[in-house]
Amino acid sequence: MGISSNDVVPFSQARANLSELAEQVKAGAEKIITRNGESYVALIDARRLDHYHQLERARIHLLLIDEVEKGLSDIEAGRVTDAKVTLRKIKKRRAA
Repeated sequence: MGISSNDVVPFSQARANLSELAEQVKAGAEKIITRNGESYVALIDARRLDHYHQLERARIHLLLIDEVEKGLSDIEAGRVTDAKVTLRKIKKRRAA
């Protein structure tokens, strides 16, 4: 769904027409509220916001799974070091 020029509303107009804008948003529109000519906030349906949050959580989970796969690949390839040894080396470098 794209944003058209009709979906960009100055803050003063949004304040005066909030009920009407809310009805448009409930019907599927998304509104960008501007302040001093620049994007300020967005007005979207609460269910759509929940959906966006679910998508973001899913994306984070996929990124974590990708990192786990990389870690397992490193283990299989032998690209590992002992954490205690690595921490000692870091402390030694910092002290020098």
